[in-house]
Amino acid sequence: MPAIGVLALQGDVREHVATLTGLGVEAFGVRRSSELDRCDGLVIPGGESTTIAKLARIFELLEPLRERIGAGMPTFGTCAGMILLADRIVDGTAGQETIGGLDITVRRNAFGRQVDSFEEDLDVRGLPEPVHAFFIRAPWVEQVGDSVEVLASAAGHPVAVRQEHLLATSFHPEVGGDARVHGVFVDMVAGR
Repeated sequence: MPAIGVLALQGDVREHVATLTGLGVEAFGVRRSSELDRCDGLVIPGGESTTIAKLARIFELLEPLRERIGAGMPTFGTCAGMILLADRIVDGTAGQETIGGLDITVRRNAFGRQVDSFEEDLDVRGLPEPVHAFFIRAPWVEQVGDSVEVLASAAGHPVAVRQEHLLATSFHPEVGGDARVHGVFVDMVAGR
């Protein structure tokens, strides 16, 4: 059984842990380097990307995260997690840091503010039925590198992408009770 950590600095930590546990995975929060060392895979949850990056630096996790992800640890970023995995950001705050590794340019809050949040059924490549996706102050992908596979789009922009050991969604698959996107990630971790 793979051990999958959820970066537990801010955001939808409990929801991701519950979803992964429901899939039979050992899931736990990660706040320290020693907890990161236990991970076969990692989820970076939604929340506020600048806050998560600042806390990762304060908790001395930013460089260990970059090292583990750069070395091939399967990682799944949702919403703010997608922003944190992106190599490039549009509309970021001054000096905003990312963990990087995913060859995409992402636009923060692309779908609008909190009041512009919405739900939509998305066709996700590899899944037989649409996923009911929840977009909350969500980013979208403006550009993808050559090695990035687009798995789903909304409003004409990629909202789910995969590159080798990295998976990212603009939406929140931990909301709504559909664990299939997490299942794709668990399969990625188990296949490493």
